[in-house]
Amino acid sequence: MWIAKDWKDYELLDCGGGEKLERWDRQVLVRPDPQAIWETDKTGRVWRSANGRYSRSSTGGGHWDKGKLPESWQVHYKDLTFQVKPMNFKHTGLFPEQAVNWDFAMDKIRNAGRPVRVLNLFAYTGGATVACAKAGASVCHVDAAKGMVAWGKENARLSGLAEAPIRWIVDDCAKFVEREIRRGKTYDAIIMDPPSYGRGPGGEVWKLEDSLYPFVELCSRVLSDKPLFVILNSYTTGLAPSVLGYILHMLVGEKFGGTVTWDELGLPCTASGMALPCGATGRWFSE
Repeated sequence: MWIAKDWKDYELLDCGGGEKLERWDRQVLVRPDPQAIWETDKTGRVWRSANGRYSRSSTGGGHWDKGKLPESWQVHYKDLTFQVKPMNFKHTGLFPEQAVNWDFAMDKIRNAGRPVRVLNLFAYTGGATVACAKAGASVCHVDAAKGMVAWGKENARLSGLAEAPIRWIVDDCAKFVEREIRRGKTYDAIIMDPPSYGRGPGGEVWKLEDSLYPFVELCSRVLSDKPLFVILNSYTTGLAPSVLGYILHMLVGEKFGGTVTWDELGLPCTASGMALPCGATGRWFSE
């Protein structure tokens, strides 16, 4: 398991009973987590005095009890700064376990010895975009949600990257990649964080199990002649990390050589000393 253990402003304090107790800087949140199926003692002061709690509804969805929680606040990871805030469906705008992928990408970019062009697809609020730009890459950030792209711009500004070479694109990721192929554009690195399920602007259905392989095949066609790395993330329950690795081996490794690795992502839990599983990642990188 690749464990995001270098955070100072984020801490998984405890987890169990289908929930996780987290510290985001000075704010303590309780949020649902389907992996934390074991039991833990929730009678302690920290569990009871959390600043905000997201509770699921028996009819689907859920709601925030924000208490004294600010509308938004900042957290820092090394030399990166992000704005977080409670959103619909339990999210905060940041997945802290992805820090291990930010570190991986930043190391590859800083040691490449050449300019690096990164394509970040389903880029959300730009965690990977900010990390890659901070490491010196030029980045194309693509997400279908206008609000997420605006949030990504704010994260770049907070991290001192307002003038960095980042293209901010609001578009369907597959359609954008198809156009880049026609334009003859290429990238040295691609980061993909596709959803488990979604609908495109024209009502197209995206289901990860059906759409992932052809989508990665499409993306492989915008890689440069000497690509540096590809990162493929999944939060789809039941999809093994090895599946992501095999897809990258077949569609990238067989053409370019290099190395493919895969594993679960995890967050260290202070109370138990264990690590909470948080999705999966496959990585391809050149030798």
